[in-house]
Amino acid sequence: MLNLNLPTLAPTKATTATAPGTTALTTQQCYIHPVVLFSILDHYLRRSTGQDRVIGTLLGVRSDDGRIVEIRSCFAVPHFETDDEIQVDMEHHSSVFALHKRANAREQIVGWYATGSSLSKYAALIQEFYAQEAAPYSAVHLVVDAEMSNGDLGVQCLQGAAVGVRAHSENCVFLPVPYELQYQDAELSALQAASGSETGLELVSDMEQLERTICELRAMLDRVTTYVRNVCAGNTKANNVVGKYLMDMLAVVPKIDAEQFSTLFQTHLQDILMVAYLTNLTRAQLNIADRLQRFA
Repeated sequence: MLNLNLPTLAPTKATTATAPGTTALTTQQCYIHPVVLFSILDHYLRRSTGQDRVIGTLLGVRSDDGRIVEIRSCFAVPHFETDDEIQVDMEHHSSVFALHKRANAREQIVGWYATGSSLSKYAALIQEFYAQEAAPYSAVHLVVDAEMSNGDLGVQCLQGAAVGVRAHSENCVFLPVPYELQYQDAELSALQAASGSETGLELVSDMEQLERTICELRAMLDRVTTYVRNVCAGNTKANNVVGKYLMDMLAVVPKIDAEQFSTLFQTHLQDILMVAYLTNLTRAQLNIADRLQRFA
């Protein structure tokens, strides 16, 4: 258990994470996966009664020079805070990180997160600990407004910088770091459903999702067709950047006629149906074998 107390007015001798005369390598860009924000919100919803804030460790990878950070996952760290001190369970932090390294050897500690609309008064003290964990790079601090006090999910990405002639844990100022949400194409549908739903997520079938995707594709094709026709008719001024983008897009499309495309599509469809039939047949045989073994 790590006990951190607020500094007193009496002068004390401080220790720093880096050697004298050295500074941690700063972070210039952060990319955050949506699963990180969902994990933080889940941690906040499952917090203990009477607890206003939760904290945890951020895991991810860095670029070769350490300036770009990709935050991929996180885990909760139990803590207890009062008006005078904060207790953080560092044994839990170390054990969970060791287990995580077995499954994700490349991921390392890149910082920590906390919920709330503003920085905690203990943020500088906790930042000092995570600066040691992330050394020689700077630790990223992610502040998530889980209560949405301003009407939206406020996210702040910060990093600590020591101020003053001599480095002290309390002499720390937090500077903003540019960040972007990074998601894969497969996660886009879930994010769109979550952002467009006010009462809850409505699960749709694969065919309904395919129908929606085709409708969106047709709408985009109609918009592009209307733009090209207006440019050819002289109603809209031509844009060289848009034209080059359309040419590159059309160059990727394979040049096949409708009959050949129909043949390829039917062949692929028959292959899919055959795989589905064999899968169902295998499942039925396994069920029969399992029942015969039980009655034997």
